[in-house]
Amino acid sequence: MKILSVSSAAIQEVLIALRGGGVIAHATETCYGLACDLTNPAAVRKLFRIKKRSADQPVSALFSSVEEAKKYVEWNNEAEKLAKEFLPGPLTLILRQRSDAPIIFIKPETRNQKPTTDLPTTIGIRISSHPLAQELVQRFGKPISTTSANIHGLPNTYSSREIIAQFHGQSAQPDLIIDSGDLPKNKPSRIVDLSQGEAKEVR
Repeated sequence: MKILSVSSAAIQEVLIALRGGGVIAHATETCYGLACDLTNPAAVRKLFRIKKRSADQPVSALFSSVEEAKKYVEWNNEAEKLAKEFLPGPLTLILRQRSDAPIIFIKPETRNQKPTTDLPTTIGIRISSHPLAQELVQRFGKPISTTSANIHGLPNTYSSREIIAQFHGQSAQPDLIIDSGDLPKNKPSRIVDLSQGEAKEVR
């Protein structure tokens, strides 16, 4: 794992890594997270290998703005209400994917297949209030993954030291960390499922 201190040059290197199918760790408003290009099947498979996460537990997508997210999901009044009150910030909204979305996000094991028409795919959307996360997704130009930088089932990480310790000896690791120092140990994002029309608290 390569570690970079936050700088303009480091951000440029991160963007190059993302475009090349890499998985990078960066600070968010909750903990350190892992980002990859959600349009790259190999990058998504790599992300799930790193986290040792089952493909039936999809990761959320980080968007640059609510307006951008609306291009991908079936927005509704409840989403608008929650977005106005809590976004950008530590809130994940699960919504149905639009059939005309610019990019179709599906499970890693089926990314080379057409999505089914009888079971609409849902997307967990995030708009980060952390300046680095926001800059990365804006400059990347399309949604990136957002999921905690840890092995599935292990604690969230709040520093580059914790990431290195947790992934020590693992065959699959993030390609690089952009180090923002130690983060406050904030709670994970609140998750609200709006895909069935009514708000359902998931976490």
